[in-house]
Amino acid sequence: MAQDLDFDEDDLRTLAGPRSFERGRAYLAAVTAVEVGDGWITATVQGTNAHQVELTLDEPDGLAGECACPYGMEGNFCKHLVALGLAVLAEPEAVPRKRGQARTRAQELDAWLGALPKNVLLALVREQVAQDRKLARRLELRAASASGDLVEVRARIRELLDTAPFARYGYVEYTDARAYGEQASQAASAIAALTAAGRPADAISLSREAMRLLSEAQEAIDDSDGHLGRIGAALAEAHHDACRAASPDSDETARWLVGHLLSDLDDLTGIDPLDYEEVLGAQGMHRVGELAAAAWRRNRTGRAEKYLMERLARAEGDVDGWVAVHAADPAPDGSTHLTVARELDTAGRPEEALRWAERGIAETHEDVTPDVALIDYLCDRYTRADRLLDAVALRRVQFATSRSLVTYQQLRTAAQATGCWQAEREGALVLLRADAGQRQPSWYGGPVLVDALLDDGDIDAAWQAAAETRAHDRQWRALADQARSVRSADALEVYLRLIEPLMNQTGNAVYERLAGLLLSVRDCHHHLGTEDEFTAYLAALRADQKRKRNLMRLLDQNGL
Repeated sequence: MAQDLDFDEDDLRTLAGPRSFERGRAYLAAVTAVEVGDGWITATVQGTNAHQVELTLDEPDGLAGECACPYGMEGNFCKHLVALGLAVLAEPEAVPRKRGQARTRAQELDAWLGALPKNVLLALVREQVAQDRKLARRLELRAASASGDLVEVRARIRELLDTAPFARYGYVEYTDARAYGEQASQAASAIAALTAAGRPADAISLSREAMRLLSEAQEAIDDSDGHLGRIGAALAEAHHDACRAASPDSDETARWLVGHLLSDLDDLTGIDPLDYEEVLGAQGMHRVGELAAAAWRRNRTGRAEKYLMERLARAEGDVDGWVAVHAADPAPDGSTHLTVARELDTAGRPEEALRWAERGIAETHEDVTPDVALIDYLCDRYTRADRLLDAVALRRVQFATSRSLVTYQQLRTAAQATGCWQAEREGALVLLRADAGQRQPSWYGGPVLVDALLDDGDIDAAWQAAAETRAHDRQWRALADQARSVRSADALEVYLRLIEPLMNQTGNAVYERLAGLLLSVRDCHHHLGTEDEFTAYLAALRADQKRKRNLMRLLDQNGL
């Protein structure tokens, strides 16, 4: 790692990905106007356009960055940020020195401002306000808050959350969403200032209204970068801080909290009801539980109602309450039963967990395939309990419902553990042969029958099945690869057929396949003792394909 820097090239590569990292190298010389602050570095990177970029050095998760290019605006760590990072790493001693200088300048500025007479400082602030509209808006809000003018503060917050100035044709497009987010984020700061000014009750009221306004605004904004979620979280934090300062009525707060959590507003704020334990106290949290239970009884399938009940039950260690919530709305494929079973396992109640899992299979709708993870869970439980025949029976049902190579392999593993695989195999192959007989010639991937026989190592049966069912080229290649030492002539015929269409195609991927097939053809001729035929075939192929220089180079590399 570069001296005194908190990141290195590996960090840049991880953040950007290999492609953007390598492209960033090409922009290293395009980095200009580098400025280092205490915790940030900015620059201009000249591409097709000039892009303003900023690296933040002291984020909780490490290095972060923002760029004004389209890819960077989507929240990605782009090539321009990589270029700035590489430019910084090229001078590892400069950044710590410049950060120290920036810190010193900030301290000197603070001391200078503190020593200015009031009238001079006021003139300076007025000058900045006149030049910076954003600063003016923030100070106007602070002034309204300090004066106790709640009507004015409310009006300003509504202005901040109004999408109209940013909307084109009634909608805030992606390119304007960031500017809207920057403006709207000032609402949370203004509400927090009310609490700091000793007016938390007003802050509670305004934060609730702001959350509602933000929720209404989201329908008219392309928020691909998640600006609204960050603003919503800040408003929720402002509300929580105000509640802690005001000690509001616990019953009213409980009602608001449950109503909020059950509404669409919570999608933006992500409030955790348990964060309000200190504000509400035992009596208030009990009221939250009552209100949540009543709402859940009215709508047992509601997502928000279920989440709230689950969260409260888990906090109280109420496993049975948690289970009851899930039991009221089980998924038709048994996946809910599996969720309950795992929860009961965690609670040290394995027998109940097993019964729930078995119920999941029994109660799965007839027209629905049982959840694969539920079947795996039960088979694992049966195997550990030495109930091997039960595991086989379950895998048999699974295979009959969903016939694939994976379910065939799982049935085989279970049956081999009991010594009954031969009988199970015959029944499974009967089903697969019936499937193969009904298969359409265009079916992608080929019949599972061929794959199953190949997986069993039954080459002759697989070859016969492939010939009878129009196997996929992928399957023929696998058959030839497994059989070329014992059925060399047959395998050779397959390889030559697969080579033929590649002769009229181009591209390195095609050439790789062609070279691999030619190596297999050479091996077949070796087993057949016909090396001269291969030499003549290869010479003719090279003469026909000689203009494909990459192919010729690849053949040379493989000794062909």
